[in-house]
Amino acid sequence: MLLVGWLIVIVSLLGGYVISHGDVTQLFVLGEYILIIGVAIGILLSSAPMPVLKLMFAKIMTGFKGSPFNKQAYIDVISALYELFLIAREQGVVGIEDHVLNPEESAVFSKYKSFIHNHHAVSFMQDALRPLIDGKAKGEQLRVQLRDDIDRMHAHHHQPLAVLAKMGDAMPAVGIVAAVLGIVITMGAISGSKAEIGLKVAHALVGTFLGILVSYGFVQPLVTNLEFINEDETAYYDVMANVIVSYATGAPPIAAAEQGRKAIPSDRQPSSEEMEGLLKTLKPQKG
Repeated sequence: MLLVGWLIVIVSLLGGYVISHGDVTQLFVLGEYILIIGVAIGILLSSAPMPVLKLMFAKIMTGFKGSPFNKQAYIDVISALYELFLIAREQGVVGIEDHVLNPEESAVFSKYKSFIHNHHAVSFMQDALRPLIDGKAKGEQLRVQLRDDIDRMHAHHHQPLAVLAKMGDAMPAVGIVAAVLGIVITMGAISGSKAEIGLKVAHALVGTFLGILVSYGFVQPLVTNLEFINEDETAYYDVMANVIVSYATGAPPIAAAEQGRKAIPSDRQPSSEEMEGLLKTLKPQKG
């Protein structure tokens, strides 16, 4: 929906401008575009270390694709953990060690593509279950550990959004700078004809127009979109943590899965009956 929203912004602006008898060619002033885009890139590069910028670009690509955390993704992760804990109930935690250490080769995880292709989620699962397998952490200790891990991850993934938001906040001011430079050029041609001076003033105002448009028409909606995806991601890890901690504190697999279901956002949350019906069709895998 991000690209659709941006397209509506562009069509609405240009459509309204043309209907009002505006000359579209006057909006395409190459120097103003170079100034606005170049300064925006410079602000980003000087605002954050490269790892944060790389994460920011990865987040932007996710924004274009849309949130991967749909209803099926939540069902998949609960189902995968449920199957894993069915094995643990029959064979003890030693029975799930190979699945946890080598998830790509696991007969359980290989069935759930949305989970196994999410390398961060797989790493989170491994880090959560290793202490349980090794007997180094009890259920309540694991709860605190996973809550801290999720909070750190959420803070880390918010950093690129903060950088992007600050760049967006700066763009109207950058547009004013572009307009001032345009006025300087205009003053240098003050002896010219009224038509020439008017055209140069119009070109100068394009800078202000671009700065405001980039900020409020593109960057701020992008940041808001990415904030929703971040919240979805946090909820996804909360679901995993709830299932794992619930099982670690003694709940049977079906009850642990129910604790995970309750953490799914309400707009994608399956009913208790639907989730239970899906899980009852699953059988523990041997390899």
